[in-house]
Amino acid sequence: MADLRLPGVLIVGCGNVAGGYDMAGGDGRFPLSHAGAYRNHGGFDLRACVEPDDERRERFMRHWAIPEGAASMQELLDRGCRLDVVAICSPTAFHAEHLAAALRFGPRLVVCEKPVTPSLAETRHWIERYEAAGVALLVNHTRRWAPDVARLARALAEGGRGRLRSVSGTYSKGLLNNGSHMLDLLRMLCGDLMVVAAGEPRADFFVHDPSVPFLLRSWTGVPITVNVADAADYSIFELQLVTSDGVIAMEEGGQRWRERTVVPSVAFAGYRALDAGRFVEGEYRLAMTRMVGNQHEFLQSGARIACTGRDALAAQELCARVLEHSGRGT
Repeated sequence: MADLRLPGVLIVGCGNVAGGYDMAGGDGRFPLSHAGAYRNHGGFDLRACVEPDDERRERFMRHWAIPEGAASMQELLDRGCRLDVVAICSPTAFHAEHLAAALRFGPRLVVCEKPVTPSLAETRHWIERYEAAGVALLVNHTRRWAPDVARLARALAEGGRGRLRSVSGTYSKGLLNNGSHMLDLLRMLCGDLMVVAAGEPRADFFVHDPSVPFLLRSWTGVPITVNVADAADYSIFELQLVTSDGVIAMEEGGQRWRERTVVPSVAFAGYRALDAGRFVEGEYRLAMTRMVGNQHEFLQSGARIACTGRDALAAQELCARVLEHSGRGT
């Protein structure tokens, strides 16, 4: 039976990020999906889901004990369904349609996987539409909720990790799909960014969303280089920050960090060098949990949302500028 005292949640799309990653395994302590994080939190009622594939929807409902399901959002609306939170986990091509339908449920909060839409103009339209409607929009650029990334951003802003000299990164699987994550992360760590140049696009996974290498400069003049790999080879999302105090490297998408500090050179007297470094387990595994916790805090007390529609729009605007510099346009 639905617990009407808890915020009711509708999940749109029943794929991997919606719940499939956690259905495939794991002990539930560090959920990798929306449904897993909502269930683990305990402060939400998973009340309904939408998925056109009947078999997938029924399997999803059974696993997460969701009482109501439908093939479309309109079907739920026709039943008079009203919910507090709508989590849009459908393929990007359907986001605009689902953002429009979500408003009709009378939600207090809508959560959307990135990118908000494939089109910068369309994304801007929906962000403005939600602002006009007074409905909060959270976009899941997950590293915004990784505690170690948040600590690093604060330390860099306060000068606690030395002066930032340069940054380099590598990603694959599409500029909008994963490059937007990289750009949002760089904005979080380095502040406002300017696109300086871009290289040749490479369709390494999505035909209409190629991976593009690019050069940026931060508002303080820090040079930033981002290269691409090929998604067919392996997954990679990594970042290295060179500071006056040493080198900080995020590996495996944030699941591991390597930190190297300055020591006297063993080979050359009077010189300083970097040590072999130490590896630290990353806290990216906490991101989905913290993202859902942020939702609950917002609903309970109006807490600030760590990644809003405006944040996502800024990252997508940078994606558009990268494409323009590459000669592909928007």
